Amino acid sequence: MANFLVSKTRGPRGLVRTLKRYIAQSGGRYPRITTHPSIVSRETDPRWEGVDMSREADECDVVIVGGGPAGLSAAIRLRQLAEESGQELRVCVVEKAPEIGAHTLSGAVLEPRSVKELFPDWKEREAPLKTPVVNDKFGILTKKYRIPVPIPPGFPMNNHGNYVVRLGNFVRWLGEQAETLGVEIYPGIAASEVLYHEDGSVKGIATVDQGIAKDGSPKPGFARGMELHARLTFFAEGCHGSLTKTLFDKFHLRSNCLPQSYGIGLKELWEVDPSKHKPGQVEHTTGWPLDLTTYGGSFLYHLDEGPLVACGFVVALDYVNPYLNPFKEFQRWKLHPSIRPLFENGKRIAYGARALNEGGYQSLPQLAFPGGVLMGCGAGFMNVPKVKGTHTAMKTGMLAAESAFEALNKKQSETSTKGLYLDTYEDRLRHSWVWKEIKSVRNFRPSFNTRLGYLGAMPYAGLFLWLLRGKEPWTLRLHGPDHAQLKPVAQCKPIDYPKPDGKITFDLLSSVALTGTNHEADQPPHLTLKDDSVPVDRNLAIYGGPEQNFCPAGVYEYVPREEGGEGGREEMRLQINAQNCIHCKTCDIKDPSQNINWVPPEGGGPAYTGM
Repeated sequence: MANFLVSKTRGPRGLVRTLKRYIAQSGGRYPRITTHPSIVSRETDPRWEGVDMSREADECDVVIVGGGPAGLSAAIRLRQLAEESGQELRVCVVEKAPEIGAHTLSGAVLEPRSVKELFPDWKEREAPLKTPVVNDKFGILTKKYRIPVPIPPGFPMNNHGNYVVRLGNFVRWLGEQAETLGVEIYPGIAASEVLYHEDGSVKGIATVDQGIAKDGSPKPGFARGMELHARLTFFAEGCHGSLTKTLFDKFHLRSNCLPQSYGIGLKELWEVDPSKHKPGQVEHTTGWPLDLTTYGGSFLYHLDEGPLVACGFVVALDYVNPYLNPFKEFQRWKLHPSIRPLFENGKRIAYGARALNEGGYQSLPQLAFPGGVLMGCGAGFMNVPKVKGTHTAMKTGMLAAESAFEALNKKQSETSTKGLYLDTYEDRLRHSWVWKEIKSVRNFRPSFNTRLGYLGAMPYAGLFLWLLRGKEPWTLRLHGPDHAQLKPVAQCKPIDYPKPDGKITFDLLSSVALTGTNHEADQPPHLTLKDDSVPVDRNLAIYGGPEQNFCPAGVYEYVPREEGGEGGREEMRLQINAQNCIHCKTCDIKDPSQNINWVPPEGGGPAYTGM
């Protein structure tokens, strides 16, 4: 039962009304789960009567949501242009992570093209690009064997000239460069709402409210979020951003593109035996342990920092078997005869996971709208066969900045809305190397969606990506949205995963402990449900409760109801362990009922160090 407090302003009558409303919303059959104000209105809740809901506001020229590669590159480029022209330009970046880079996770091999464009003197600025790639390996795994595949020059997987990096460290460096240029960065502040002018254009953002109890009531120290108003708002939230989703619907930005397709990337950082450490070696595999028609693969990157190796596994979220568990597939992969020896006598020191875009060119939405733009991974600019998106994300941010600076210097009378419309942004992108690159690999991912799976995709990639450089006169289509691909559990076979040994393979909870994730317990779960009855009535009944499998942090569990069901039979309920959440967004993407809506919590999340 929720903890209802009787205050002087509400009195016992308010408590009675609240109790009646609570019981009515619970529906009687299932315990109430969702108490978040994004789902449960505060306007009709007597506990909120008399609470000051006004917000303070601040003004800037450009507000940027997200302190990752795209957002920081945009901020840097704006300030560079302002300094070059001798103009004053206030640029503010809000980032939900407590420190810049703390929520950043990627493989990562960085293509330095955008870094060189943004900072020609990047070496003098001591950019943390310490490990040049010296060796590339690619292979197809069967259960017992490894089939090597050559990587010719010009093939997207060829990493000559690239660097193995810890992307969180690189993003932190970008933040330092931005602050040196005068960018205002506000870490630990999540944007929770898009604000609009009366003419419908974007006005800015509001930050998340602080001080709401788990039952949805205001705590004594409740504080309303703050509004940041700007003539332009850049949305650089990364893959499947919570505000970006609302913009898709508001401005119909996806009306002329295919649904986005996603993957989940899981990563570990290991200290390996020094005798096995090969700084600069980059290795990718596809095939086992996934079946023929499930897209995915692995990476092994040797860093020139101690005997450190970054390893990871990506599973496309259009898989069909609800029994599939991406975390357990990752653990099983490490047991392959060609992989296991690297980790023997080693020590795992970090773990994390994040969703990533895989839709590519066919899934790119409209990028500009009155008052704002989308950029980076939030828009879908990831090169799938390269397994890279940092260089493209940075370039989209730089191009958005150049379009914005141009527009901000026009007379106000030249614009039709209060929020500026960057009509030159998409044109700049279409004439840039980013667009050419993303278009050239547009058919790689959908070529996998045949009965041959990767056995068909590999020859296609060799013929059209290497020989023809993606100039084929057709564009293949992906299938529908990922959440719609899951089959009922009755049509699928369970997957027998090996038990963790605690040396090479590990259980989920000990892995989550390595993320450093933390959330205030007394706040509404930020994994919200549109309907609290759907998890049991539909997801569990039809799909066997896939949330338990696709979440890489143990957030979702189906457990017996304490009070039992009708006639004494056991009934289940969904338990949400929101404190475990590592902000990967997989649940919001893969939920077959599309009932889960991820929203930013009051704070917290993972505390990655150079992931």
